[in-house]
Amino acid sequence: MHCLTTGTPNPLSSTQVRREECLAAASLLGIDEYTFSSIPDTRLVEHRSAIHTTLSKVFRDTRPDVVYTHYPDDQHLDHVTTAAEVTAVALRETANLRYFRSPYSTGFEPTFVFMGTPELLRVKEKALRCFTSQQQLDMDVFQRLAEVTYRQFIHHRVVARFPAQVNCGELFQITRHVEFAEV
Repeated sequence: MHCLTTGTPNPLSSTQVRREECLAAASLLGIDEYTFSSIPDTRLVEHRSAIHTTLSKVFRDTRPDVVYTHYPDDQHLDHVTTAAEVTAVALRETANLRYFRSPYSTGFEPTFVFMGTPELLRVKEKALRCFTSQQQLDMDVFQRLAEVTYRQFIHHRVVARFPAQVNCGELFQITRHVEFAEV
């Protein structure tokens, strides 16, 4: 995982809050490698070159199989910038690129539905609650959306065949997906 921003627009402010939030969430999700950039929050547009350079290094060092980033058509300028730079690097450095939607995404049409369990949803919800500086998302609404969101995009006859314990959906748009033959 990599966090592009410091969590504060002021470059002189402490970055400790965002770092602690990220590491606490990572611990809950079983992520043991987390790296950070020092780009001021809400100032990504003016730091595109630094973002590109940092992401290129992170991708070369970690060689990810799948990259997740913001959906490019978003009302939040930092999300748009992140999506553009991640996409530019990922299309050169990794086989699989997926976009997730944020509350500010527009025109998002999913092409991939990940189905999870209520237990997995609770862990993700706990991880999101670690980001106390980002309290724009009502977690009760988040949970209800995750529990019914796939029904919006999958025919009810298909949904009826899902295992009972798999009832939480998360939507993605796949930009590139590469599968390898068994050798």
